[in-house]
Amino acid sequence: MLTPIAYGLAIVLVALITFIGLRFLVVPRPAAAGYGVPAKEDGDPAYLTIKGVRDFTYGAIGAALLAFSNAHAVGWYMLAVAIAPLGDTLIVLRHGGTKAAAFGIHFATAVTVLISAALLFAV
Repeated sequence: MLTPIAYGLAIVLVALITFIGLRFLVVPRPAAAGYGVPAKEDGDPAYLTIKGVRDFTYGAIGAALLAFSNAHAVGWYMLAVAIAPLGDTLIVLRHGGTKAAAFGIHFATAVTVLISAALLFAV
């Protein structure tokens, strides 16, 4: 019973981060607003593209691991990847975003990713 839950959560998380990466590449300004720190109209759009490529890459690596590896390898991936939403929490807090966005989106994501890692290690 634990295996489908562990893999199911991992698949959902990988799909979501892939979607977020693509959203930053296709519609960057709305994606940035959803991130918690809206992009400035006259700002450098490079950070939007960097964020999109970063998140899409995390999704692609996660998908490859899910397809071609085992639960422990995916668990280690999830453990390492949890650094990104933890960092995003701090970025949102330090750059004028709301605590609701920082903790309700990014910190909650980090906790969910860590739960996913724990489930995958338990399989």
